[in-house]
Amino acid sequence: MQLIIASITSTQPIQEMIDVTKLADSTTDGIRSTSFATCGLTCSTQINLETEGDTIRRVEIIKGCDGNTKGVARLCEGRKIQDVIDMLEGIDCKGRGTSCPDQLARALKQLSRKAL
Repeated sequence: MQLIIASITSTQPIQEMIDVTKLADSTTDGIRSTSFATCGLTCSTQINLETEGDTIRRVEIIKGCDGNTKGVARLCEGRKIQDVIDMLEGIDCKGRGTSCPDQLARALKQLSRKAL
């Protein structure tokens, strides 16, 4: 795994450097499918989501610790978006300032902002 370390002299705020980037977003029959690239500091590389209104239908985390990411995904399915954000936001992995669950929370926050 390649670890990317942000320069302290960077003019980009740290929070932006650890944020996810939307790759795709579409809605079919009321189901919103969205894909995000993670920030590069986590083992996971991409998060794919399906939501219906404010409920998470499906989560797929690409790469990362296979059993853990599958477990996190399954625990999120059927829950309200804000509930999952509240549970996962701010979890840190090995001092990186983020984690796979935190990246999922960041992706869900982006979805929530767009829904308002």
